[in-house]
Amino acid sequence: MRFVAIVLCVLLASACTPNVRPDSYSVGSVGQVNRSVGGVIVSSRVVHIDGSRGGGAMAGGAAGAVAGSQIGGSDAAGAVGAIGGLVVGAVAGAAMERSASSQAGREYVVETSNGALMTIVQGDEPALGVGQRVLVLYGNPARVIADPRHRPPVVSE
Repeated sequence: MRFVAIVLCVLLASACTPNVRPDSYSVGSVGQVNRSVGGVIVSSRVVHIDGSRGGGAMAGGAAGAVAGSQIGGSDAAGAVGAIGGLVVGAVAGAAMERSASSQAGREYVVETSNGALMTIVQGDEPALGVGQRVLVLYGNPARVIADPRHRPPVVSE
């Protein structure tokens, strides 16, 4: 029973990992028109993205309460076991969710063509470099992509 509860917590936590890839869109974004602004990357750094949303703690707490209530003896012992299992399960579930949903990301500071500065965090692939011309795509989520209008010329042999 405990093993099943732990596996369930891990599966639930991994399902909570947010998608932060700049080349991935949700189905609700299809057909939407978003504004784009050109700019240049002035700063780039690796950051840690914590995707925890609390589902792991809830699932772990529920599983722990069920497992703890199975302690033999009186009804009082079962109640104490359920409360203890709830606390231990919630802590373990939160830790599993954090571990399963954490990922590397990149923070970009972009100076737009009108001189404004924007900071955007997204997945770390593909990495864009300082000085690179980019497009900031407004939306939910916003994205930074390489500006296809400013690619280096292809050298043919």
